Amino acid sequence: QVQLVESGGGLVQAGGSLSLSCAASGRPFSGYVVGWFRQAPGKEREFVAGIRWNTGSTYYSDSVKGRFTISGDNAKNTVYLQSNSLKPDDTAVYFCASKLGYVVVTTPGRYDYWGQGTQVTVSS
Repeated sequence: QVQLVESGGGLVQAGGSLSLSCAASGRPFSGYVVGWFRQAPGKEREFVAGIRWNTGSTYYSDSVKGRFTISGDNAKNTVYLQSNSLKPDDTAVYFCASKLGYVVVTTPGRYDYWGQGTQVTVSS
């Protein structure tokens, strides 16, 4: 069993930055894929970024490519999402999720473990 806890959300002005964290307990991320998703009110949950833990390979949605960076810290068993040049459209609850395996997928239903989410609000 894996427990995920996100932190780092908040209110920021457009153009600003936030760093989100996803700490895991229960077992290490080794052998897992970790993804960040977001869900805005009235919208479906969407893939933002993912990382293959064992190789460090990263993947991004087109909407955040070049602005967001996903990374992992093996010693802390934590995944980060550095979010720069934030826009009002980035406002959402951000979730981290993990799945056993080596393929980053963008479908939320393919992930086994989820955190409780952290709110990111970008004001214009």
